[in-house]
Amino acid sequence: MNEALIRSLTPSVLAVLVRRGADFAAAEDAVQDALVEAVRVWPADPPRDAKGWLITVAWHKFLDATRSDAARRRREDLVDEEPAPGPAPAVDDTLQLYFLCAHPSLTPSSAVALTLRAVGGLTTRQIAQAYLVPEATMAQRISRAKRTVAGVRFDQPGDVATVLRVLYLVFNEGYCGDVDLAAESIRLTRQLAAAIDHPEVAGLLALMLLHHARRATRTAPDGSLVPLAEQDRGRWDTELIAEGVEILQAALARDRLGEFQAQAAIAALHADAPTAEETDWVQIVEWYDELTRLTDSPVVRLNRAVAVGEADGPRAGLTALEALNDSLPRHAAVAAYLHERDGDLATAARLYAEAAHKAPNLAERDYLTRQAARLNARRCS
Repeated sequence: MNEALIRSLTPSVLAVLVRRGADFAAAEDAVQDALVEAVRVWPADPPRDAKGWLITVAWHKFLDATRSDAARRRREDLVDEEPAPGPAPAVDDTLQLYFLCAHPSLTPSSAVALTLRAVGGLTTRQIAQAYLVPEATMAQRISRAKRTVAGVRFDQPGDVATVLRVLYLVFNEGYCGDVDLAAESIRLTRQLAAAIDHPEVAGLLALMLLHHARRATRTAPDGSLVPLAEQDRGRWDTELIAEGVEILQAALARDRLGEFQAQAAIAALHADAPTAEETDWVQIVEWYDELTRLTDSPVVRLNRAVAVGEADGPRAGLTALEALNDSLPRHAAVAAYLHERDGDLATAARLYAEAAHKAPNLAERDYLTRQAARLNARRCS
């Protein structure tokens, strides 16, 4: 079974059920049941029209669930609305579904979590990591969101800010996680930018393009992680960089700064530097100051500490790091890097090993483990 095909069709199938009157929670359950059926049936008997097959099976699953509940007042009407047989129309409902999931009855954080789980295809664990909360907490949040929208008609789309947050988190997971969702996030953000004249939409698109431009250099042929300073800048996609910078400059000219524009400005400064040594760290710190003012995010403050360490020396970076909770993800890795630059190899090696133990993925764990081994070898030589 083609997992990529299933992932691309799932939002459209879910959107069809919602448009036909299914409440979101019931529609999601029906689609998941249809996917399970596809896993069982498709290897031996692949359908000619995958989308149409999924819609039909999901609709039947939904009707079966509806009939089993005597309180469903509309069950007879829903039977009459069954999709006609034949190929399903090639309509992309994904972006519309993002807006529908950002429902006014939900808080922005709940809407983002629900959409990431139901439409973005992320696991509860991945969403919890993005929000820096325990997996059990995120599971409860998603369950509450489902209960909130149960029975609600999705005729009031949510706001742009919530949709942007979802697209940003999906892109980040696709860029550095286990599932490749980055290109899909860029495609949807391009659609949104074409439909809405909004500087933060443009800022997010610019940010995605600038990061995506160097994606091919982020890992070595063996899959190991390559840090920014060691990447082959000659392999960066200059067309994507030029497009991202142009979009960003137009957005900044409107003088309505938002967090995605500030992040894109930092990415543009990295992309503009011919070598790592020529990076304008002073200006990057200034943009991190703006980003801190806009978000007050501990992750932003952590990244700012790295920039301060580059601009003003490792001692200054360590001082900035002292204000942050050491339980913050990647805190130990940043501390290790700054201690190494300050010449304290023993502390750096210990912190690299600690960071490796906490790493969210195998590539990062392997990289940090090698850093610890490298420093221990230097100390012993």
